[in-house]
Amino acid sequence: MALKEKFTETDWAAVLEAPMLAGLAITAADPGGLIGAVQESAAMAGSLKDASTEDGTGTLAAEVAEAYKTSEGRSAAMDGVKALVKGKKPPEITDAAVARLSEILGLIKTSAPEEAPAFAEFLVETATRTAEAAKEGGFLGFGGEAVSEAEKKTLGDIKAALTGGTATV
Repeated sequence: MALKEKFTETDWAAVLEAPMLAGLAITAADPGGLIGAVQESAAMAGSLKDASTEDGTGTLAAEVAEAYKTSEGRSAAMDGVKALVKGKKPPEITDAAVARLSEILGLIKTSAPEEAPAFAEFLVETATRTAEAAKEGGFLGFGGEAVSEAEKKTLGDIKAALTGGTATV
């Protein structure tokens, strides 16, 4: 049985939001302009690509990655994310995304508890890759820091929400 079948349609749509929310929480924590946003989006996409090509066949992360290859999967994820961010400023988006990630992990713990720890780690890795994708605070790619203080805090918040620990970067 596919893991997707363990979820209601609404819950599956929420699970699909999770990787996008992990990346968005970081991007909103310290918005770095267009180039930084593109680099961070590419890192999130790379995390999904790796989940579908690594030896993760049969994992929830791999099924989510496969769903992102379809317009239906991407649309389901985007619809939930759009609703979450509507009318919010970046700090509010970060807080809402972290809270939603915790809710989604709760859904996974109920419907596919054996997948929850690995999926939480996948989301933490996605957020970490996003944070490390673009330098913050520099000018035209010079200077700045690999991971800003705001991103470090958000990584810690994500890790605490998903695994009960704190992030180290």
